[in-house]
Amino acid sequence: MDEFLFALTLPPVSRGLLAMAVAGLCFPASGVMVLRLNLIPMRYMLMHGVILGGAISLALSLPLLPVSIALNLLLVLLMLRLTKDSSYGFGMASAAAMVFTMAAASLVMHLWDVPAKDTLQLLWGSPFALTWTDIGSLVSIALVLILYLAVNFRTVSAIFFDPEIAQSLGMPVKKHHTMMVLIIALVVAMAMKLLGALLIDALLILPVLVAAKRAVSLKQLLLLSCLIGLFVSTFGFLLAIATDLPPSGTVALLSALLYLIPTHKKGIAS
Repeated sequence: MDEFLFALTLPPVSRGLLAMAVAGLCFPASGVMVLRLNLIPMRYMLMHGVILGGAISLALSLPLLPVSIALNLLLVLLMLRLTKDSSYGFGMASAAAMVFTMAAASLVMHLWDVPAKDTLQLLWGSPFALTWTDIGSLVSIALVLILYLAVNFRTVSAIFFDPEIAQSLGMPVKKHHTMMVLIIALVVAMAMKLLGALLIDALLILPVLVAAKRAVSLKQLLLLSCLIGLFVSTFGFLLAIATDLPPSGTVALLSALLYLIPTHKKGIAS
């Protein structure tokens, strides 16, 4: 017990715990956007975009997070520009962009002699490697996400229900859709560094799936998703410290176990 308490006082551990708590509380809200806007393929494209950003940052000795965020935003803006109707997801365009980003990452690693293992470390991520600058970026993205939903909740609800009806009511559907997609791009870039690509769904998607089995409204879905995300991120992180297990794997396993718990209450997913 003393060793556990001492570990929590170490700067990398305390920063990691803070980051996990903020991400767990806020990032599931973007997962609601991903699922309700049918953006699962785009999420995979963004994850591969961060790998390309990692290759570029290593090749040019640039900071990882700004490069990854800039590249993800660029990819999203290009897809929005080239896709005529993105209101129901990007579909095949996301698959094409995913192939392009991986091919580009391969070329960058070859031309600049970037070790593949260094780039592929992004697939795992580590909350212990975060700096205060990273945490500041994390908090900023979380605030943008929460403030956007709080200010535009009625419009977002209408878009989730039916974009065509929202458009007929005079709501700026395209503008809000673009804003939500850009926020998702920011969240994915940050979550990649925090948890890694392979376990990013532990905070973005699984808490939403767990909440959807119990929530009966969009407001309940958002609230429950964020509370469940906070629980799995903080408890999973503390459990990992106590048992000397990888935090990302522990958080992901905890999220999956919660999803397997049966419920008799019919929620949104029913």
